Amino acid sequence: MSIRHAMLALLTEAPKYGLQLRQEFEARTGEVWPLNVGQVYTTLQRLEREGHVESDDAERDGAQKRYRLTADGERELHSWLRTPPQAGPPPRDELVIKVQVAMRLPKVDVHEILQAHRRRTVEEMQRYTHLKADAEPEDLGLGLVVDAELFRLEAVVRWLDAADARLRNLPPTPVAAGPTPDAEGAAGAAAGKRATHSPGQARAAGARR
Repeated sequence: MSIRHAMLALLTEAPKYGLQLRQEFEARTGEVWPLNVGQVYTTLQRLEREGHVESDDAERDGAQKRYRLTADGERELHSWLRTPPQAGPPPRDELVIKVQVAMRLPKVDVHEILQAHRRRTVEEMQRYTHLKADAEPEDLGLGLVVDAELFRLEAVVRWLDAADARLRNLPPTPVAAGPTPDAEGAAGAAAGKRATHSPGQARAAGARR
């Protein structure tokens, strides 16, 4: 999520103070993504250095500054809206890493690990479902955020189920076969016969040859 572009979008409406931007951002996202005050002012300072926003008085501190969008900031916002997210390698998903680690640990039931994460994910889905049911119908921002999170969590549950099925369908690991009792007995008898020949017997045998 781009906080800096969210700030630019809010400033298209009117000049605003940093605290006002924070409050409006959280209100329009259903307070699902809380913002730290320091993060807001750090972002605004960066935008001001880049020429995307400007403030009333550069000598005032962040809390007393009112920011407004510049023409460069408006162009940056519209360019960002039309630019598709960069395609790259998949992110390092902590859940995927946990499952891969559990597969290789002795005395760890990877299926139990999968089911534990599935239960937790379903609980999160239920929480967002209740949040959606309690939201006002006109709260479009919250509805969009909750829908996105529900779809994401549903995908996690589907992946957990697919991973569990894939692991259960794996063929059993073959066990290395050891020597049979008959083979061990034969090898022992041969070794015993070799040990009974004295050095003299060996030399006599060689002379006869």
